[in-house]
Amino acid sequence: MTNEYGKNNAVGIIISIITAIIAILLSDFIGTNVLGFEKSPISPIIFAILIGLLFNNYSNRLEKFEFGFRFCIKYLLKLGIIFLGIRLSLFDFLQYGSKSLIVIIPCIVSSIIIIILLKDKFQVSENLSLLIAVGTSICGATAIVALAPSINAKKTEITYAIANITVFGLLAMFLYPVFANMIFSVNDLSVGLFLGSSIHETAQVAGAGMIYAEQYFRQDVVGIATLTKLVRNSLMVIIIPYLAHRSLSKNDTNLKITSIFPYFIIGFIVFGLIRTFGDYYFTSYNSSGLDNWTLIIGYIKKTAELLLIIAMAAVGYNTNFKYFKDLGIKPFYLGFIAASIVGVVSILVITIVIV
Repeated sequence: MTNEYGKNNAVGIIISIITAIIAILLSDFIGTNVLGFEKSPISPIIFAILIGLLFNNYSNRLEKFEFGFRFCIKYLLKLGIIFLGIRLSLFDFLQYGSKSLIVIIPCIVSSIIIIILLKDKFQVSENLSLLIAVGTSICGATAIVALAPSINAKKTEITYAIANITVFGLLAMFLYPVFANMIFSVNDLSVGLFLGSSIHETAQVAGAGMIYAEQYFRQDVVGIATLTKLVRNSLMVIIIPYLAHRSLSKNDTNLKITSIFPYFIIGFIVFGLIRTFGDYYFTSYNSSGLDNWTLIIGYIKKTAELLLIIAMAAVGYNTNFKYFKDLGIKPFYLGFIAASIVGVVSILVITIVIV
């Protein structure tokens, strides 16, 4: 019995890994070969979830591998989030940090407040509304999968939230460069701040920046938009513990943040510090080793992304379509409003304060 359990556990993990690899290949093919981008703007996470959902809901042979899927969701997900910290460096703040924070903070706060105020009107659960809030206001699917274990979110809520921000993020990627040119003309700083503060996923921000750069011949926009997005991503270490405490303390008024603090975020911060000190050391004292350091960072980034995709494939394999019927279409309305609010607030703040 124990051997059978261990075998099924391993098979569940292997299935998730294979699915993740297929999702990455699909994402690259569609993003580069079909849509023509240098890097795919569609996260492999959405493909991993869809593949898992389709196989799980049209086959009854995968239930015995459930514990392997749960292992991926519980452990590989958190390990991936820890490794994600290597993407962040304090040096990202030095170039555009102060100006970007002026725009980013009102966008995040207004989005979260609007969603909290409207969730009951749209009959959206507390957990799903918070997942949509962080996905819209901070960093898309990454923020969603980082917050989910801290608030005990259901698998269907995670999947729905990721689908939500993927749809509106892709729409923003194609539409916002046109809006940015209409509103800010050729002001590279304003355009970059707008794209970086209002579009959901980092890849989508980069895609929007490239669309703008190619269409309006303003290459600097890509760098400004991407750096703004990295600064925005880093605020995850503050927002996620706060929202986790806010959600869980409703059922326990004596709950302390230390008891539910997502401690894997500490690992995330540690890797961010490693990146910061590594960048400083190799830039200032050991330039000959900079190429190797960059290579190491790249490997850790890829490992983090792969672990998250594996975990999300497992979420798909562990989710049943029938549970989506209870969620309905209203969460998409809420996601649309939240995305619109972020865009409008970003434009207003840039127009009033930056320009």
